[in-house]
Amino acid sequence: MKPKILFMGTPDFSIPALDLLVKNGYPVIGAVTQPEKPKGRGKKRAPTAVKLYAEAAGIPVYEPERVRSESFLETFRMLAPDMVVLVAFGQILPSEIINSPPLGCINLHPSLLPHLRGAAPIHWAIIRGEKKTGVTIIKMDEGVDSGDILLQEETEIDPLESFGELSVRLAAIGARMLIKSVGQVVDGIARPISQDSSAATYAPRLSQEMGHIDWRQSSKEIVNLIRGLSPSPGAFTFLRDKKLKIYQALAGDQEASGEKEPGRVGRLFESGLQVMAGDGHVYLREIQLEGRKRMSVADFLRGNAISSEDVLE
Repeated sequence: MKPKILFMGTPDFSIPALDLLVKNGYPVIGAVTQPEKPKGRGKKRAPTAVKLYAEAAGIPVYEPERVRSESFLETFRMLAPDMVVLVAFGQILPSEIINSPPLGCINLHPSLLPHLRGAAPIHWAIIRGEKKTGVTIIKMDEGVDSGDILLQEETEIDPLESFGELSVRLAAIGARMLIKSVGQVVDGIARPISQDSSAATYAPRLSQEMGHIDWRQSSKEIVNLIRGLSPSPGAFTFLRDKKLKIYQALAGDQEASGEKEPGRVGRLFESGLQVMAGDGHVYLREIQLEGRKRMSVADFLRGNAISSEDVLE
């Protein structure tokens, strides 16, 4: 008999795992997700991806402000799940949720633990210019991503891959691994391996400010930042006091001559709009000016004049 599973997750990244649990016949007795938050210009409250999926699948939805609250813990006790599965939920769990399910609390984490523990491992893997990453399935303990490893799989990061693109790949890989891990735990054949905490590195929560591009950095550092924050929360600069988000860019191999300051705009090439960096050039390919739609830089320049007098701040 398959175990009763309480699923906890919030964004699109969570959906492939939840979908595979449902398609493999696991009784998902509830989906716990973050409360609806205002989005867009109208600031209308929008349901999370997990809420939308769960409602369509007939799964009861729970949206606690705090999973540590006594009111939610009473609900949790009433549900009495055999196992909790967590995929990008967004809140720290209390010990009762982690320790009381007979089959434990299983977490899908998109990094090669103990590397990149924390809130934003996919973003930071790209921002730091890493060549590989992966997915780890752990049996949760009360630490931050420090539980015993059940399964782990590595994948290379393509040099042009963005956060959004890598997230989609890792979500699919992780869903497949999660189903395998859940089956092993249920069958009693899982072989947990302790993490080496002395080798741990961290991927802290992102701030809006860290997306502000410093054009004095190297072209590779700038492009990695753009890739790592695309499409959200987005790397940005300022063009004549207006915020300019950059979603796609390439690093140039030319060396800076020292005659032009970092951030100085150059010509439009096939690679994109040239901008001076600390050691060469960055070529902007896809951008969004404040108040405008996201578009290719070529389309943008058809209706917006940029000259060599412009410096991106």
